[in-house]
Amino acid sequence: MASSTSRRSVSESGCELSAATSEAASAHFLGDARSLLKRTATYHRVTRFNPKAQDIMFSGGHNKDTSFDAEEREALKLRGLLPPCIETMDNQVARCTAQLRSFDSAINRYIYLAKLREQNETLFYRVLLSNVTETMPVIYTPTVGEACVKFANIFRNSEGMYLSAFKDRGMVRRILDNWPADGVDIIVVTDGSRILGLGDLGINGMGIPVGKLSLYVVASGFHPRRTLPITLDTGTNNAALRENPFYLGERQPRMGDEGYYEFVEEFVQAVKDKWPNAILQWEDFSNDHCFTLLEKYRKELCTFNDDIQGTGAVVLAGFINAARMIKLPLKEARIVFLGAGSASVGVANYICGYIAEETGVSLEEARSQVWMADSRGMVTADRGDKLDAHKVPYARTDNNGTQMKGMLPMIKYTKANVIIGLSGTCAGHFDQEVMEEMLKYTDRPIIFPLSNPTSKAECTAEQAYTWTQGKAVFASGSPFDPVTLDGTTYFPGQGNNMYIFPGVGFGASLCAAREITDKMLIAAARMLAGYVTDDELAKGMIYPSLENIREISAHVAAGVIHQAAKEGLCTNDFPVNDSHDQVVKVVQDHMYIPEYL
Repeated sequence: MASSTSRRSVSESGCELSAATSEAASAHFLGDARSLLKRTATYHRVTRFNPKAQDIMFSGGHNKDTSFDAEEREALKLRGLLPPCIETMDNQVARCTAQLRSFDSAINRYIYLAKLREQNETLFYRVLLSNVTETMPVIYTPTVGEACVKFANIFRNSEGMYLSAFKDRGMVRRILDNWPADGVDIIVVTDGSRILGLGDLGINGMGIPVGKLSLYVVASGFHPRRTLPITLDTGTNNAALRENPFYLGERQPRMGDEGYYEFVEEFVQAVKDKWPNAILQWEDFSNDHCFTLLEKYRKELCTFNDDIQGTGAVVLAGFINAARMIKLPLKEARIVFLGAGSASVGVANYICGYIAEETGVSLEEARSQVWMADSRGMVTADRGDKLDAHKVPYARTDNNGTQMKGMLPMIKYTKANVIIGLSGTCAGHFDQEVMEEMLKYTDRPIIFPLSNPTSKAECTAEQAYTWTQGKAVFASGSPFDPVTLDGTTYFPGQGNNMYIFPGVGFGASLCAAREITDKMLIAAARMLAGYVTDDELAKGMIYPSLENIREISAHVAAGVIHQAAKEGLCTNDFPVNDSHDQVVKVVQDHMYIPEYL
């Protein structure tokens, strides 16, 4: 991957099909057309599919639009097909940015950018990189949630691959050969069963892999033509979707576990055979499958689950810096989680692992500093219900029969100084009473309402700062605007997984790591936390600016590469023994740059 992607642009000239391929496509098309003519009385002219040089204008990976120069216009027969003005890319970016800002809703900006990606991929990524802070909430959270909900209605063109568990079983490996790119370095796959905090959206969830891979390109520099979004269609239990006349997926309930795991196994083996060096990232799989899939395949290929591990690492980085900011001794942290699903357990695992590593206590002792609440209340071993396996390590055994439900009773019981919301269903549950109760036990409560999208957040930034008189150390899952209170402006942090997963994936890909371990993710969290300076902490920042995301990702990738080398997981000749700064430089040299050639 390293040699093939080094500082390459996707706007390379050429858009060719072999003569045989063209003839076969034309023959097939003509046959269908003649059949249609026989069935109807209407006479239509049939157009042969015969690509010409000027068709480069309709190839998103090669198109330069008004930036084709005079020589190119002549050679590619584009004269007369474009306005006479030859523009610089900067001018194109300025126009696109103005057009983007002219739309009155986030979903319309999302649709505009999706069309730009289809039409001119190089320009699309240059626009994103020119204004990361403004564009990231459009192509991913929170707007991607709305885009997924409305996917069937706003669908315009297909991106990525769809594999049906009902129609494609036994043929997955052959179907993967239909992907037109020469190679794939990273795949993001979903089954649409738990999209953000929105639940089962079936194949409407394809917006997540598509958006996620755009972030991989923007943040870490994967080549866009070597990324692949995939949706596994195993049905949907969302009856409203199945009844929607525009829904594009299988109109069947989700299949049972036996068939489901067989299909996923076929998919994984097909990926290993077709692209043995590709990173496979699992995204938005439901709790009943995500842990099983991660544990089954994490040592079989280079794979990770961003909801579990990426979220865990990015929140760990925020926790490290929040503790630095308020000088909280790690052994004195008392952490209450609202939500006990994959994200909460992933975060708790990394925070507890970090506390154990830094203080010398056992992992069990570190876990005793964590309390979790699910829909039934505080997670305890004697609650009377059968706990999911992932909750068992955090089930309290010291509660002496005490059971409780609701945040306020749990804050009083635990004297919590840290609350983390990852429920996805409990918007507004970090209320004024909860925060006022926390102030009885700490001068600076750490408040992380991390559920996505914004509508699912456990509280807003304004509420947190107002109800704590500006004392809260705050980070959310989706972005909030700055808050001014009594003349002081507070800048909310965002625990955005974008700080972590691009660098983890890029680092693992560059050194051809055999697997992605938890130690590699914790190394990534340490790199991210260390990127925030003491001066920035003094200003209330626990995460750095997203505008520096490529530099951040380079440091994260370097940390991941060095940790992989320590664990003996690197399988190529990447210079893993160089210093951190030297590895950062090599990583940056391999980043895709959206430039016209």
